Amino acid sequence: MPNFNDLNLNDWKNTGIWTDSLWIIPERDKSGKHDGFYHGNFVPQIPRQLIARYTKSDDVVFDPFVGSGTTAFEAESLNRNFVGIDIQPELISYIKGKIDNKNNFSELIVGDSASKTTFDNALKLLESRQRKNVQFAILHPPYADIIKFSDKEADLSNCKNLKEFLDKFSQVVKNTVNLLEKNRYLAVVIGDKYTKGQWIPLGFYCMNEVQKLGLTLKSIIIKNMEGNRAKQNKEAIWKYRALASDYYIFKHEYILIFKK
Repeated sequence: MPNFNDLNLNDWKNTGIWTDSLWIIPERDKSGKHDGFYHGNFVPQIPRQLIARYTKSDDVVFDPFVGSGTTAFEAESLNRNFVGIDIQPELISYIKGKIDNKNNFSELIVGDSASKTTFDNALKLLESRQRKNVQFAILHPPYADIIKFSDKEADLSNCKNLKEFLDKFSQVVKNTVNLLEKNRYLAVVIGDKYTKGQWIPLGFYCMNEVQKLGLTLKSIIIKNMEGNRAKQNKEAIWKYRALASDYYIFKHEYILIFKK
């Protein structure tokens, strides 16, 4: 039996866990506390699947780019503890107003996830809960400068170039790995970008940064991007633009699974 989840493998056909490397998700789940108002959030099915697969009840899930709280709400619904960080105080306030975790704790921190000071605060919160580590981490960073999420200089979406973005992303991963329990898992949800007539394989660059820190790559999952907000009701014009040029339309992003 796996020691990193509490799935009932005596009834493995009914676990509801996806085990293929291609995830076709027609639309985002809008049930529960998910309302999809935030442009940078991801479909709740992703953290739901990953938390169920890689954690046990009462484990601690960590998200250093918590955004509008998708991972926090899924951790709550699955009876996991949660620690999340975001650089935007209004988002942290929003999540605190919706979290009502009676059975487990949810700690939310305003801060820069590339800063050691922020992670020192996270460690203090864990220690106050008699915990030393987190058991699973989900990172859903900005896709470089595609969308500007705030006017804060430390925001990864405001990096001036790709090198600066990857350097800061690497520091966030390094900080996260220091909190992560040995032999447990870390997931990065990331897409690519297209700029100045060139496809930038941002996902693979980020994958390389994590591998350089000594984590083992366990899986590359391809997730489709149906219902992408930027392309909603514009499929025809995007197809025309692609045919009139020499590129293909973005329809996927990556879920990269690593083990410490």
